[in-house]
Amino acid sequence: MQPPDTNAPFWHAIDWRRPWLAPYRANGERACAMLDQGSPVHDAFNELAAASGIALQGRPLMFVPHDELPAHDAYESFIFRSARVPTRGNLHDFFNALVWLAFPQVKRRLNELQAEAIKHSGVGAMRGPLRDALTLFDENAALWWADAPLADALAVRDWKTLFITQRGDWHGTRLVLFGHALLEKLVAPRKPITAHVWRLPLGSTFDELVSKELDADRLVKRPWLPMPILGVPGWWLPNEDRAFYDDATVFRQPAQP
Repeated sequence: MQPPDTNAPFWHAIDWRRPWLAPYRANGERACAMLDQGSPVHDAFNELAAASGIALQGRPLMFVPHDELPAHDAYESFIFRSARVPTRGNLHDFFNALVWLAFPQVKRRLNELQAEAIKHSGVGAMRGPLRDALTLFDENAALWWADAPLADALAVRDWKTLFITQRGDWHGTRLVLFGHALLEKLVAPRKPITAHVWRLPLGSTFDELVSKELDADRLVKRPWLPMPILGVPGWWLPNEDRAFYDDATVFRQPAQP
């Protein structure tokens, strides 16, 4: 195997064939093509955003250079007021922009809750429980539409049932990686990478997620579960070998009371 080219542009490290990138592939490849032609990241995504008609607080969503964020302004408050997302030329902000384009209704709701929390409590050395939960969701969440048997197995970390015994049941589920830091980490896949999974009823929509699920009281309770994401059937060739799941440092048992 050839070592990675450390001088290559950061977006050349993305393998769009990865199954977890399916919701982002079309816009991602378009953005990469524009970056290859010399466009900065924010300009590439502005072209895509304009075509999508995404709005925030009644204004068209825009991506701007990160230095447009005032030094003493909170990032989320700035986005809420201006509908402009400060964006750097790196993988982290590249994936953040992709998630904005793919799931604007969820990103809008998270931004609204962040801005409300900042307005109420200000910005201190600690974010506080709600802003911590919002940030964790934004950075590392996965949304999983699954029925009760699989969800129950995940809840008790019954990895054998979840990934082996009921492996065929995964065909009836849907799993979307939402967190942009999670997507960034998976550019270089490693077995221990873990998502914070938010389980949703089969058949529910993103609009229902925003209107019924994403409220401050529920978020503070952190109703998600850890899942080593490369254990998902069909997502990573090594997990075709059942011994893949024997690694107790990754597929951990619940802590004893």
